[in-house]
Amino acid sequence: MHLSPYHFARQFRTSTGLPPHQYVITRRIERAKELLRDGKDLSLAQVAARSGFWDQGHFTRHFKRLVGVTPKRFR
Repeated sequence: MHLSPYHFARQFRTSTGLPPHQYVITRRIERAKELLRDGKDLSLAQVAARSGFWDQGHFTRHFKRLVGVTPKRFR
């Protein structure tokens, strides 16, 4: 089945409740939360990299927006 990017995004949102990019960011944040809870020896930059974020600033911005606190405070 061939879908246009627009049609794919619409179908994806219908099935998951989120647009594709937001879904990816949300999954990355969930992974980061696991690493922050379990990986006490990891720096925030390492958590960001292992979660798939470009850098620590990008990670912190999305984390605070979705979780409500900074990664350091969450830890």
